[in-house]
Amino acid sequence: MNKLNIESNIADPDAFYEKLIDVHNGLTDEESHFMNAKLVLLLANHIGDADVLSEALALARAGASTASAAPEPTN
Repeated sequence: MNKLNIESNIADPDAFYEKLIDVHNGLTDEESHFMNAKLVLLLANHIGDADVLSEALALARAGASTASAAPEPTN
């Protein structure tokens, strides 16, 4: 059984993050959400392991609950 790798595994994470943000430029919110969903499905297909994907879903869901409860920053 494979296990989800949650350690840093991207050679240049800052460059990838910049590309991820840049790919959203010019998209509407709806298009951006669609693109994110498509990216998730493409990467899930690449991973392919149901146990790893289930672990990723559980971790992402737990993080979403925490993120949505975070207060808005004030200036």
